[in-house]
Amino acid sequence: MFIPAIKGQGTEEQHEKWLPMAYKMQIIGCYAQTELGHGSNVQGLETTATFDPQTDEFVIHSPTLTSSKWWPGGLGKVSTHAVVYARLITGGQDHGVHGFIVQLRSLDDHSPLPGITVGDIGMKFGSGAYNSMDNGLLRFDHVRIPRNQMLMRVSQVTREGKFVQSDVPRQLVYGTMVYVRQSIVSDASCALARAVCIATRYSAVRRQFGSQNGGPETQVIDYKTQQSRLFPLLASAYAFRFVGEWLKWLYADVTQRLQANDFSTLPEAHACTAGLKSMTTSVTADAIEECRKLCGGHGYLSNSGLPELFAVYIPTCTYEGDNVVLLLQVARFLMKTVSQLGSGKKPVGTTAYMGRAQHLMQCRCEVERAEDWLKPSVILEAFEARAFRMSIACAKNLSKFSNPEDGFSELSPDLLEAAIAHCQLIVVSKYIEKLQQDIPGKGVKRQLKILCNVYALHLLHKYLGDFVTTSCITPKQGALANEQLRLLYSQVRPNAITLVDAFNYTDHYLGSVLGCYNGNVYQRLYEEAWKDPLNDTVVPDGYLEYVWPILKQHIRTARL
Repeated sequence: MFIPAIKGQGTEEQHEKWLPMAYKMQIIGCYAQTELGHGSNVQGLETTATFDPQTDEFVIHSPTLTSSKWWPGGLGKVSTHAVVYARLITGGQDHGVHGFIVQLRSLDDHSPLPGITVGDIGMKFGSGAYNSMDNGLLRFDHVRIPRNQMLMRVSQVTREGKFVQSDVPRQLVYGTMVYVRQSIVSDASCALARAVCIATRYSAVRRQFGSQNGGPETQVIDYKTQQSRLFPLLASAYAFRFVGEWLKWLYADVTQRLQANDFSTLPEAHACTAGLKSMTTSVTADAIEECRKLCGGHGYLSNSGLPELFAVYIPTCTYEGDNVVLLLQVARFLMKTVSQLGSGKKPVGTTAYMGRAQHLMQCRCEVERAEDWLKPSVILEAFEARAFRMSIACAKNLSKFSNPEDGFSELSPDLLEAAIAHCQLIVVSKYIEKLQQDIPGKGVKRQLKILCNVYALHLLHKYLGDFVTTSCITPKQGALANEQLRLLYSQVRPNAITLVDAFNYTDHYLGSVLGCYNGNVYQRLYEEAWKDPLNDTVVPDGYLEYVWPILKQHIRTARL
């Protein structure tokens, strides 16, 4: 985020000075925002940047232990520079949190500069996992930097120490977040696809029970319980890939608008990417663990690749925005959009469906048979009605509170559910839009349609309470959706292996004995076992000292 922060919040002059050095790796930067005492609450950061008009410098300082920067990746051992977020103070007045470019280490011998204490925060979850990243801690003791190292596109401090707000809106910082979060969504589809690839291939190799007259046992992938847990995850991997592709387009569109000083779509793009980052990473983290369980006992082995993948992936649920906090931001945006419906201001982008308020409040699902759930228009209307009615219900309940913030706090669990419904609608709608494009090969398009229906109907089944309590569908229609879902699993089964092979992951990239392309799982498991260092010796170290006395009953007992 070092380069995107400078690009998004720096002036043209700052771009010309810092970006070429960063691109050429003449300097190595990190993004120092999170502190020991504050993460999600950025406005609560304690690091200060006090302007000294006598020297035309900012004095960067860590006034408390909890103001120590904590977690920035690359900070612990590698970075030479950082974009440091600190409270801007001029003339004794606090102007809130702003970004500053600060050099941390010498470019000659890499030693910390005077006034800077920097190091690594220590081991993290897992044995390998994210421990290859030098997440760092950082403290400042009255470190001075030139005034022109404050990122000044949004606001400036003059030579005299006057704080000046530019006509560029502060929402500009959303641009950096949109970039980072759209990349996180794409990464979610890749991580989920890896886990699903391993679990699907192994489920086809593994056989348990069901032998008839000495014949082969049943492939685990043929059990309906396995299919109902595995195939929705396969469908989700494809769904997240398509919504990730759309987010790349969204970021390009936002960037183009920003360059033309058009900031109108930023709030919606920010809410959209915040919600999808939260939803896709939470689902993927849970799905990787589910894939481990789908592989039975062997899934617990390190060489299955799944424990390491899980340990590496789960920080995404917290970094670049805690997932619950992000959903509450989406909820605020939805409540604001609902409040403006009567003003004539039309909702845009992913909230455009709210412009059909009257229809969505009155419509009734017309499903009569299970196959009716295969119609994209039926699925889409059900998801739109559910999302809209949940938002409307939250808005009505909020209006009963004299203090809106008290209401938001009290109703936050309901608001979270409304935000999730909105985000699920986005993914479903983007998947349906993808299928309306020209996809080469009838067989390919047919399989993608099946997976799209699996994704949507699995969500409908899982969140059936939402759809029924908002009167979007009846319990009978919910049962028909589940009936159709079971039929869809049977249609996914013949091509399940091909669908994961299509991700085109090499065995080296998967790093999994269970997910190897040739399916020779048991031979590889046996070979890998003998590579364990414990098998370098036949008799273990300590045998004579600890085990032999027990076996021979040569154990001394204490005299009382």
